[in-house]
Amino acid sequence: MSTTDAAVRPVIVGSDIGVYGLARAFHERYGVRTTVVAFAEPGPIAGSRIIDLRLCGSADEEIVAALLQLAAEHTGAETLVLLTNMDWVVRILVHHREVLEAAGYVVPFADAALIDRISDKAEFLAACTEIGVPVPATVVQDFAGAQEPGWQPEPVPFAFPVIAKAASSADYHAVRFAGKKKIYEIGSQAELDRLYASLREAGYRGRFLVQDMVPGDDTQMRSVTTYTDTSGRVTLVASARVLLEERTPAARGNPSAMIVEPVPELLEAARRLHEHTGWRGFANFDVKLDPRDGVYRFFEQNPRIGRNNYYVTAGGVNVAEVLVDDVVRGVRREPAVADREVLYAVVPHGLLRRYVLDPALRARVVGLMRAGKVVHPLRYKADRTLKRAVYVLTALTNHRRKYRTYYPPAELRRNHDAARAAAVKEAL
Repeated sequence: MSTTDAAVRPVIVGSDIGVYGLARAFHERYGVRTTVVAFAEPGPIAGSRIIDLRLCGSADEEIVAALLQLAAEHTGAETLVLLTNMDWVVRILVHHREVLEAAGYVVPFADAALIDRISDKAEFLAACTEIGVPVPATVVQDFAGAQEPGWQPEPVPFAFPVIAKAASSADYHAVRFAGKKKIYEIGSQAELDRLYASLREAGYRGRFLVQDMVPGDDTQMRSVTTYTDTSGRVTLVASARVLLEERTPAARGNPSAMIVEPVPELLEAARRLHEHTGWRGFANFDVKLDPRDGVYRFFEQNPRIGRNNYYVTAGGVNVAEVLVDDVVRGVRREPAVADREVLYAVVPHGLLRRYVLDPALRARVVGLMRAGKVVHPLRYKADRTLKRAVYVLTALTNHRRKYRTYYPPAELRRNHDAARAAAVKEAL
């Protein structure tokens, strides 16, 4: 298949490293430029020669208006395929699907009602439970009546420390209060009570999850990416072993280094979930291996491709091709697994070697580095400029500072030792 056999024009709303990873996948496979509709021009997309930038406001109506204007200006024969890797933008697109499709866009997402349901982590956990996919022990705290006198939160029946996070990131997106984080590690009931008070005072009226903290460092995490075509067939599955996650409050939990590694039981569980819910389009799952019993526990499903989606393309299955074959060319693909072992990393290799404590895993990481089986999504030869090279080097340097500040080696060691102790205790 040549690079010109699909007349497609990708249009992506957003501006982070995941947007660039998608644009790179389209350019690698089809040689096409991507139009990015963004609210600013941050480093991951700045100065790119494979991206045409269109700036707009971040309000719902501003995003939709910018997309409609873009479609009205489009005079080519290419099919406009509309994407994003942000949950709250997914909601905007699917709730305006009719007008966007009428303007000429393909909107390759599941239907709005299903996305609203599965994007809520509490509803996702319920779907997992219905078909026997393991999840962490969880308390769902509903803030709908939090403004009422005498409101009391649900008790937590498992031991601290615990993890706390919003059930719906879209509902949580607009909430503002001091100390806001994406994910909270809560060490005591008093600390949890203070978080609840902040949420109430900020006017949060959604649901918050309090979960048993599965012990272990970042290397216990797994990322799973899938694509389900318009006929309901899961045509892409990929998984990766996380080596290190972001630690800044705004990006907490996003992987910064992974090894592409297919885990059949994870991929099969993802297929079963999609069949159970009737999913369509891309999805991304967060999973953790519980060292206490060796069980993979699913945490959440994101209703779009992930921020670090380029690991799938680097792993041997180009995500743009899977999508275009389905929604543009109408091709029924055979299911594919990204199984090329490659190290995906956006942090300095020296930092990564220090932060992977398991000797066997570190040796595997170093082996991939020495073999040149490594990829950084922003280091693309076809888009190499001095400005972009400087940005990548600056970002790598900043990662060293961020990890010293937000995840010092002593904390890493505590997490690593806790996982080992939990595994030993369970074995006794």
